[in-house]
Amino acid sequence: MTTTLLATAYKAVDDKKAEDIVVLNMEGVSLMADQFIICHANSERQVQAIAKEVSDKASEEGYQVKRIEGMDAGKWVLVDIGDVVVHVFHRDERGFYNLEKLWGDAPMLDMADER
Repeated sequence: MTTTLLATAYKAVDDKKAEDIVVLNMEGVSLMADQFIICHANSERQVQAIAKEVSDKASEEGYQVKRIEGMDAGKWVLVDIGDVVVHVFHRDERGFYNLEKLWGDAPMLDMADER
């Protein structure tokens, strides 16, 4: 089920033109989620649109969106859909938080086939 959820979330961020999409396999690294999707956009409005698309598509597929944080500011929106957590950053914020480095032990997953 996680693979389908991951594919749904990945397709949602890709469809809304998120940039530099990275998928980290968090299994054995963090108890928070099995995978993180990290991406960014160039404006607060686009950050919000990407997060909304992830939430909408997950709901349409029958997954429960546990929480969404940061939607009002549109600088860093976290969409928690259980086994997958999507981090949508504004371009200016992504480098500051640098989650890829913070979770450097987590291997990256190649999602090229999901496009």
